[in-house]
Amino acid sequence: MTSSEATTRALDAAPAPGGPRKIIHIDMDAFYASVEQRDDPALRGKPVAVGGARERGVVAAASYEARKFGVRSAMPSVTARRKCPELVFVKPRFDVYRQVSLQIREIFAQYTPLIEPLSLDEAYLDVTTNLKGVASATRIADEIRASIRMHTGLTASAGVSYNKFLAKIASDYNKPDGLFVITPQMGPGFVETLEVGRFHGVGPATAAKMNRLGIFTGLDLKARPQAFLQERFGKAGAYYYWIARGVDERPVRADRIRKSLGAENTFAQDIFTLEEGRAALKPIGEKVWRAAQGAGLRARSVTLKVKYADFRQITRSRTMGAALENSAAFEAISMSLLEAVFPVEKGIRLLGLSLSSFEEESAGDNGQLMLAV
Repeated sequence: MTSSEATTRALDAAPAPGGPRKIIHIDMDAFYASVEQRDDPALRGKPVAVGGARERGVVAAASYEARKFGVRSAMPSVTARRKCPELVFVKPRFDVYRQVSLQIREIFAQYTPLIEPLSLDEAYLDVTTNLKGVASATRIADEIRASIRMHTGLTASAGVSYNKFLAKIASDYNKPDGLFVITPQMGPGFVETLEVGRFHGVGPATAAKMNRLGIFTGLDLKARPQAFLQERFGKAGAYYYWIARGVDERPVRADRIRKSLGAENTFAQDIFTLEEGRAALKPIGEKVWRAAQGAGLRARSVTLKVKYADFRQITRSRTMGAALENSAAFEAISMSLLEAVFPVEKGIRLLGLSLSSFEEESAGDNGQLMLAV
């Protein structure tokens, strides 16, 4: 037996009381773009971007052929076209993506009821005790990937580990169409070698702040006391302290309804005019709307968050009688909320937008999701 096989068996063994959990993170490969390539043979092998090709359009998803040119989701369409002149833009079909997502969810449900969807194309599964009585989490992940391919014609990558944090990292390790296992023996040392920017839950702004503090890797993060991290990162400091040690006790929460979805941005220079505010708020709103559409969420409430230069913070909300139907309506309400806070006496250092009061039939994730801008 090789050392790799031995460490994998440590995770695949039957669970002992109080032993490690078996968590799988499934992430569909370039989901929206792959669905379009599946349904239109003319798109196969070509660089494809799902999104609007217009001047102010944004890429919602990019095929792997497009990613080779540096095209990424959330990139302005004009930038994507500049990077890849042969890029083919396709309008998103969220109804189709939702249908495929439900097919995939049915496959998950054959193994466990403990399914926590993060969006249409990814989810956590707790298979510590599973419906098929399979001892090997790695085997379950392989079976799920094979079933997804057979029933949808699409590929998925999987990460297998003893907690959610490491399973999420593992699913990115061998993409596309790959599987990676991080065992309890591997976990702490594996985390030490990672750049903090690769940590799930550490966005670009937080990673930059960590870098300024001399924290570049998991080992650097591990060297900082918990009090130091909490002082500089608030409640998230405790989370960073423990994940730097490969510890994440968060349970897989089955189909809890997401309460809100939002994004915010802290600016390098304070904002003083309404024109500056509108320009800064627009990309935040676009990001939130794309995420809501991708997760199949329809909201009735919009909340604007404003933090001033003196760190005073206010929120302004508006709730409609029916769910927002399009991005134009969302933008109009967002801008109306923004206009109401001007003129300002102090500069604005942060703006945020969130959607809430989701319709009951919308499937979501637990609690509040904040997106990195």
